Amino acid sequence: MKHKIAVFASGHGTNFIAINEAIQAGRIPATIELLVCDQPGAAVIERAKQAGVPVLVVSRKDYPSKAAFEQVIADACKEHDVAYIFLAGYMRILGKVMLAAYPHRIINIHPSLLPSFTGLDAIGQAFNKGVKITGITIHYVDEGMDTGPIIAQAAVPVEDDDTVETLEARIHETEHKLYPATIAKLLSE
Repeated sequence: MKHKIAVFASGHGTNFIAINEAIQAGRIPATIELLVCDQPGAAVIERAKQAGVPVLVVSRKDYPSKAAFEQVIADACKEHDVAYIFLAGYMRILGKVMLAAYPHRIINIHPSLLPSFTGLDAIGQAFNKGVKITGITIHYVDEGMDTGPIIAQAAVPVEDDDTVETLEARIHETEHKLYPATIAKLLSE
């Protein structure tokens, strides 16, 4: 059985590409029915269009409240029969409307070993703190910032000659392997 999923992203879309490639290769039993993006100029929009995935670009400032903004997104997901939502660099905290519409069916990837280094610039936070090991976490989304139950983690060592950029590249490489594998496992259970 193929699950209908949505991917939410705000930036370059490298995790979107990794997920889509795994689907195309038959490793994830799913179809991406919708890309939701909150940044009109984001590179992920063009990547989704090239992949033939419908795109919803929606800006929070165009709505009177977070609830109204999220209702538009939830309605679009329902119209596309989306069963699961995977956040892939989506830079907004989801609120009650989305969490109620998709309880325990919204998953996020975060570039640190949670609970350490939550929020923005987690890679920079870890690098500047001087940790020797950082990594990635895949977790269910709840009301908090990067606080939901952990599904999977992978460690990434910080090398002595690392820069933020080289560390970020290795973290992304790890993300592009672990996120599709974790999605495949979740959708196969």
